[in-house]
Amino acid sequence: MYNFSWFWILSYIINFILIITIVCFQRRDPIVSIAWILCFIALPAIGPVIFLIFGLGLKRHTKNKYKQKFDMAAKSDVKLNKQLNHPNMQKTDSKYSDMINYFRLAAKSPYTEKNEIKVYTDAKEKYISVLNDIENAKKNINLLYFIVRDDIIGNKIIDALIKKAREGVEIRFLYDGFGSILTNPKIFKKLKREKNVHVAEFFPVRLFSFSKINHRNHRKIILIDGKIAYMGGMNLGDEYMGLGKPSPWRDTHIRIVGEAVFQVQKYFCFDWEFSTGENLSAKMKDFFSFKTDVENNLPVQIVAAGPDSKAEEIKFGMMKMINSAKKYIYIQTPYFVPDSSFLTAVKMAAESGVDVRIMIPGIPDKKYVYHTTLSYVEDLLNSGVRVYCYNGFIHSKTIVCDDDVTTIGTTNIDTRSFLLHFEINAFMYSREFALLNKSIFLNDIAKSKPLTQKDYDERKMNHPISYMLDGFFRLFSPIL
Repeated sequence: MYNFSWFWILSYIINFILIITIVCFQRRDPIVSIAWILCFIALPAIGPVIFLIFGLGLKRHTKNKYKQKFDMAAKSDVKLNKQLNHPNMQKTDSKYSDMINYFRLAAKSPYTEKNEIKVYTDAKEKYISVLNDIENAKKNINLLYFIVRDDIIGNKIIDALIKKAREGVEIRFLYDGFGSILTNPKIFKKLKREKNVHVAEFFPVRLFSFSKINHRNHRKIILIDGKIAYMGGMNLGDEYMGLGKPSPWRDTHIRIVGEAVFQVQKYFCFDWEFSTGENLSAKMKDFFSFKTDVENNLPVQIVAAGPDSKAEEIKFGMMKMINSAKKYIYIQTPYFVPDSSFLTAVKMAAESGVDVRIMIPGIPDKKYVYHTTLSYVEDLLNSGVRVYCYNGFIHSKTIVCDDDVTTIGTTNIDTRSFLLHFEINAFMYSREFALLNKSIFLNDIAKSKPLTQKDYDERKMNHPISYMLDGFFRLFSPIL
C-alpha cells in the first residue's frame, strides 16, 4: 500500500510538471493545451505516457532538415516553369485568384493549366489502371504509401514492380513506418532483393522515437516516368475493394497526366531525400518529363502540408473554398473532427443560405473518432447543414463547390490531418470537373441515409451511453 501511494504521488508530480511545461513553454493552441491538461487530470497514471507518444512535436533538427527541402522548392519551381515555357503561369483571371495566389505564395504551388484527370471511385478500377501503367513504364516508378498490405493486391503491385525492375526500370518505394507497422516485412524484402529497386521507410517506429510517432506520412502517390501521377485516398490493400471490414468501402482517387505531375514528383523527391539522404535534384531530367501531349486545359494546383509547414495550407485552402461559396458546398470525409475555425466557416456558410452537405460513414472504422464526429452533428444540424451517413465506410476526402472548384487528396477534416500528418491535395479549377464530382456526390446520396434532428434526438433517448461518449471524446478531439 505504501509503494502504491508513492506511485500516485509520483504520477501527480509528473503530471503537474507537464502541465506547467505545456502552459508556460509550449506555444500551442489554447484548446489543444486544455485538452492535454484534461488528459492528465482524467488519466493521471497513463497521461504522461500518452503525451510522450502523441504530444511531442517534431524535433528542431528534423524541422530544420525539412526546411532546407522547402527552401529548395522556390528554386525548383523556377526551373520547372522555364522548362514548361509558361511565363504567365502564375497569372489567372479566375474568380479564385486570391486562393490561387495564396497557394502560390504560401505553399509554393505553381498554377498549372495543361492537365487531364481521371477520377476513380472504385478501387478495383484504380488498381487495374495502376497495373497497366506500371506495365508500360519505361524509365522509373516512384511510390509513396501510408499503408501497404501483404495481401492479394499488395502482392500484385509488388510483383508487377519486380517484373519492371528486371526489365531495367528504376523503382523507388517509400512507405510509412507506422501505417505499415503490421505489414509482414517479407513483402518489402521481396523488393529489396532486386537490383533496380530502392526501398525506404518514412519515420521508422523505434524505441525512443516518440517525437516522430505522431507525425505520419499519410500521402498515397504513384509516379510513372514523370508523366503520370496517382494520388488520393486509396492505400494498397484489399479492404479498399471492399474485401475486408468495414464494408462496403467507398473511396476516391485520381490519375493526373500533365503539368501538375511535376509538383507531385517534387514532393515525392522531398520525402525521399529526407528519408534516405539521396539527392534526387541532380536527376531532374530523369524524373520530370517536360514534354506533354495534353491538349486539355484543366487548371490544377498541387498543395502539400504537414508538421513542417509554415501554416495549415490545405486547411486554409479548404476554408477559402467554403468562405467563397455562393450556391453549395459538398464534403465527403471519413472523420469530421474540425477545429473551431473550420467548424465556424462551415456553419457560417450554411447560415448564409449556402447548401452545405456533409457525408460521413454509416459504418465507422474507429469507434472513438466516430463518437467525436457525431458530437459535431448537432452543431451542424442547428446551422442548417445537411448530414448524410453513407451505407458503409466512406474514406473519400473530397470537397466540391459551386460548379467551379474541387479538391481531392489525402486530407481528412480533422486536427490530425491539418496539423500532424504529411498530406497532399489537388485543387482543380474547372466547371466540367466540378460537375463530375458533384454528380458523384449526388449518386452517393442515393446510397446514404440523411441524419436529421429527429434521428439525433432519438439517439439521445435510446442510446444515452453512446451520446455521453460523444461528448467525452469531443473533449479530447484536439489531440485525437
